[in-house]
Amino acid sequence: MAIVTDGRMSGASGEVLSAIHVCPEVLDRGPLGRVRAGDIIRVDALNGTLDALVPPEEWQRRPAAAIDQEKMEQNSHGLGRDLFGVFRRNVSTAEEGAITWL
Repeated sequence: MAIVTDGRMSGASGEVLSAIHVCPEVLDRGPLGRVRAGDIIRVDALNGTLDALVPPEEWQRRPAAAIDQEKMEQNSHGLGRDLFGVFRRNVSTAEEGAITWL
């Protein structure tokens, strides 16, 4: 199994094939937002590439996934999310280091 995400991941990156911090993030209209259930993703660790094996014309037709403000607000509560809300609101992108103090 491989993990592909634009978010932070802790504890699994040592022995699990993973592509973490894919940039730009989905919220910034990054290409990961065009991936759909059933798509085949090629993770090539030797060449450092990550490819969605989707025909180019299909890829271009797909809108990037989006979440409206109401759903974003609904998903920001519970399961410890309140505690980390300040970081979600103020953190920079993964490409910029995912930090809050700059």
